[in-house]
Amino acid sequence: MPASDIRPPRLAARLYSVWFRHMRVYTRNLFSNGLPPFLEPVIFLVGIGLGLGRYIATMDSIPYLVFLATALPVTSAMFTASYECTFGTFVRLDFQKAYDGMIAAPVTVNDLFVGEILWAGSKGLFFSACVVLVISLFGAMPMPMGLLAVPIGFLTGAMFGALALVVASFVRNINHFNFYFTGFLSPMFFFSGTVFPIDSLPRALRPCAEILPLTHAIRLARSLAIARFSPVLLADLAFLAVVTLVAGYYAIHRLRRRIVM
Repeated sequence: MPASDIRPPRLAARLYSVWFRHMRVYTRNLFSNGLPPFLEPVIFLVGIGLGLGRYIATMDSIPYLVFLATALPVTSAMFTASYECTFGTFVRLDFQKAYDGMIAAPVTVNDLFVGEILWAGSKGLFFSACVVLVISLFGAMPMPMGLLAVPIGFLTGAMFGALALVVASFVRNINHFNFYFTGFLSPMFFFSGTVFPIDSLPRALRPCAEILPLTHAIRLARSLAIARFSPVLLADLAFLAVVTLVAGYYAIHRLRRRIVM
């Protein structure tokens, strides 16, 4: 066949190859990989929700257990996507040198990290679905509207995957990711409306809470689950999309230099 007739695989096939590679590696140890992120929100619901739920009847006009449970699918997506695209990306980049072998195939650097973001979104979708299923057994997730939180898990996973790639592009020591988790993700978990409404914050701090990406994901998931619709949800959806695109573009720009140089 003449060289001029050779065509690279289609974009969808290239992205799928990256996604499929990560899926195969992850599912080799599915039990040990999947059980901790799956159990963590469930334990939190039991420990905090059932405990405080005996003393707090309602929160934001809904039962406190429901208030808490409707946030947990997206917080699970946040943490699992962040781990994947920080520690996981760093290992593939610096220790395994997996990306060097992948770009030797007809896959571009853009394909690599767009596929990475899609994989982070897929993990967010999977864990959100698992959490929704389990907490619905407690009667804490309104059904069937609670199922609408699952696609928000995909958007949340993709967004935090892109943000995590930005962090990974700067880090040169794998231990430095602890600052990101301890200094950014953990505080955001508490101040984005997970355990109490952001309206409970001092007025001066509420705009800061609106800047936090998790705030918009939680508001989307909770509002859809309890069928509380408002125009602000469109702004939340746009926020997730813009942050994913901007962070993804910047992360790919920086990571390309680390791979190609």
